[in-house]
This record gives sequence, structure tokens and C-alpha cells, in this order.
Amino acid sequence: MNRPNQEIVKEKIILGIDPGTQVMGYGAILVTTNALRQKSIQIVQYGVIHLKKYDKHEIKLKKIFERVVGLIEDFAPDEMALESPFYGKNVQSMLKLGRAQGVAMAAALSRQVPIIEYAPKKVKQSITGNGNASKEQVAHMLKNLLVFPASLSEDHQLYDATDALAVALCHHYQQGAPIRHNKSWKAFLVDHPERISS
Repeated sequence: MNRPNQEIVKEKIILGIDPGTQVMGYGAILVTTNALRQKSIQIVQYGVIHLKKYDKHEIKLKKIFERVVGLIEDFAPDEMALESPFYGKNVQSMLKLGRAQGVAMAAALSRQVPIIEYAPKKVKQSITGNGNASKEQVAHMLKNLLVFPASLSEDHQLYDATDALAVALCHHYQQGAPIRHNKSWKAFLVDHPERISS
């Protein structure tokens, strides 16, 4: 039997999403806090959603929405963290990636799950101490921080999943900072006026 000061007093599930139009990574972590405010982190689930088989972009967006809603129903996250699109030279790729992120956001908002986004450099800096770290470096550091099954070690396809776990863990690390909890589209647009077209 646990001593009173070791009893769990709070549990939180954070769902991390690494948006993509070919492969989308996801990862859920459980953060447990005891009466002494000691925290432990466990991996709930992680994986990738393959979208290459769908030819039309709108079908991919539909699948992203459905799968993210399914993840929310499966894991009942308290919060969802997403990696924001990076700025690249290919405008069409950026546009498609932004749409994928927006659809994932819409899925969370439709289920009243608070969302927050982090720049890729912020995530990498939070996990590895280096904002320019590679996917391999992020995965390696996560294996030092969390308990993974042995099967992860050489599976390069799961780097999108480890990126998603990194986003979730980054969000956990940022809990000391003020976090906006967006409960609706209206609240989200108030917090992000730059997303309203003029």
C-alpha cells in the first residue's frame, strides 16, 4: 500500500502531433504527479499515420481529421501539442503542411481538447539542448529520457513518431510558462488574430 505522501494526486495525458501530408507522427504520454509533487512520465502510445496511399490532398486531410479524432477518443488527452510548420523554400509544401496542421487542430477543437503549438527549433532545444538537432538525435535523447520497447532502435519510419513524442514532452517541460487553453474556434481565433484573413 502506498504511503499517503506517495499517492497519485494528478494525472495528465498529453498528445503530441507531428503534422505531415505523407506521414503524420503521434505520441501520447502520461504525466503522473504525487503528493510530493514528484513527476513521472510514461509513454501511452506512439506511431505513424501513413497517408502516401491517398492521391488527393483533400482525402489526406479528411483522413488526418478522422485519425486525430480517433486518437482523442482512444486516449482522452487533457491537452494536445503540435509542431508548427517550418519555413522552407517550397511554398506548395508549406501550404499543404499548414493545412495538415490546421485539420489536426480542428479535430482537437471539435472535441474540446486544448491545443498549443511549438516551433521545431523549440522542440529540439527542449529535448536535446540543440535547436538544430537531427531526428536521429531527438530519438536518441528520448530513449534516454523515456522507456521505449527495444523494437524502436533501428526503425527509421518511427522518427515521425519520436518527433511527436518530443512535442508532447516539450509541452510538459513548458508547463511552468503560461499556456493558452483554447476551448473553441472563437477562443482560438482570439488568441491567433493573424490567422484571420483580411
